[in-house]
Amino acid sequence: MSDTKAIFTGDRCLSCTSCMANCPVMAAIKDYRGPKLVGPAHGRMHFSQEDIETSLEFCSNCKSCDRACPSGVAVSTLNMLRRADYYKTHPHTQVEDMIAHGERMANLIRKIPFGATFSNVGMSFGKALGIFNKLGLAGERNMPAYATTAFKDKFNHIKQTATGKKIVMFTGCFVNDNEPQVGEAFIKVMNANGYEVLIDKGFNCCGSPLVVTGYLDEARQHADNNVARILDWKKKGIPVVTPCTSCSLMLKEEYHELFGEDKFHEAAQNVYDAFEFLEILQERGEFNENLKPLNQKCLYHVPCHLKSQAIGLPAVDILEEAGVKVQTADAGCCGISGNYGFRKDKYEISMKIGAKLFERVKQKDFDKVISDCGTCRMQIHHGTDIKPCHPIEILALAYA
Repeated sequence: MSDTKAIFTGDRCLSCTSCMANCPVMAAIKDYRGPKLVGPAHGRMHFSQEDIETSLEFCSNCKSCDRACPSGVAVSTLNMLRRADYYKTHPHTQVEDMIAHGERMANLIRKIPFGATFSNVGMSFGKALGIFNKLGLAGERNMPAYATTAFKDKFNHIKQTATGKKIVMFTGCFVNDNEPQVGEAFIKVMNANGYEVLIDKGFNCCGSPLVVTGYLDEARQHADNNVARILDWKKKGIPVVTPCTSCSLMLKEEYHELFGEDKFHEAAQNVYDAFEFLEILQERGEFNENLKPLNQKCLYHVPCHLKSQAIGLPAVDILEEAGVKVQTADAGCCGISGNYGFRKDKYEISMKIGAKLFERVKQKDFDKVISDCGTCRMQIHHGTDIKPCHPIEILALAYA
């Protein structure tokens, strides 16, 4: 499977500029010279002295370029490999360390009594006093608030009926630390479909925040750990399912693109996005259609990292079973791209990219905005004052 490793796809580049035409960052800022130059072209050049394409910093890893490429070049991953090369000889900033290590920060905070509460108060003061700006964070934003109780700590208190059908939930950092209600809705839906949900507390963060911030060696450690556990569950015949589209993309595709070993491809075969798994049940005639009609209209922002998985829009098909009318926003990237939009120097870019989506949401011709990605939901809320939810939360309402 080595031919699917990102570095082996660069030679397929035809310099057709499709990636550039579809890059939301290029449309927002002229300083970015484009994904074609930064990844496929620059990555194949070997100079006798240090050579850096400085506009590499603008790539958000939204993967619009990958989807646009007619030759199957892993453009964004090539960019991330170049970013990792850059940080081999350049130090990370304090803000880069912070936004790359959200899992570490959350674990430290939860060791302190009432740590989540104190941290949330501290973040509010930090924003008000302009400390975020001084650190290099976007002072206009609220940082993700920590849930009082992490999802993994809540899990043991959630009553489930033991069944012969089981799945392992890969929670992802955002659901675990910030929005445990999404995890609770996930369990309700899977239980209603006859599956007992397990969690593996040995899983790490998928590594996406590390990759986009240039901590590739750490991301590899996370990948090795997570894949070993996924393969153990695969041997037991138990699939791994996640409600986070960035996590599912990382586990299913990006590990192998980055690191190339066959084990990453093998593990990917046992990983499913939440609605992808439910759609498979539907195709098998195993999906529980005993749903309370909701009669709602939802506006659906499709995350970039879901589009990149090429599995269609399974949430739309499933929600329609519950009488939900779903209209896709069809307004492109939201602009936040994980931790990209939390940087002070990238804030205006992220908001310019998301402007079309914000205008669509502000039309308010719907009952609820939905999106599978936690940071997409944060960006929509920030840009419109309308708070979205995960589509699994809507589906959970239909199972009385």
